[in-house]
Amino acid sequence: MATKLIIAPEVEQDLAEAAIWYEARRAGLGEEFLSCIDACIAAVLRMPETQAVVHEQYRRVLARRFPYAVFYKYAAGVVTVYAVFHCSRDPSKWRQRLP
Repeated sequence: MATKLIIAPEVEQDLAEAAIWYEARRAGLGEEFLSCIDACIAAVLRMPETQAVVHEQYRRVLARRFPYAVFYKYAAGVVTVYAVFHCSRDPSKWRQRLP
């Protein structure tokens, strides 16, 4: 059964802000950041239950090259991504987005 992906609207803002910041540091780095996050999400879609539960039923996958984490929930064949946050940020910030 294929896993369905839902990305919260706030995630697009997270990604855009981070990509712009990295791109300002070096040309092409913003694209590398987005590719890295895409790889994280692809890994989650392949095996959504392998990542650690970090809060109630919400899980986290860490990006390999960048200090970012993708926070998501997996239920009934659906992965819902709620946040892509820099690891130094206060964890309560991403929890505020939860339904």
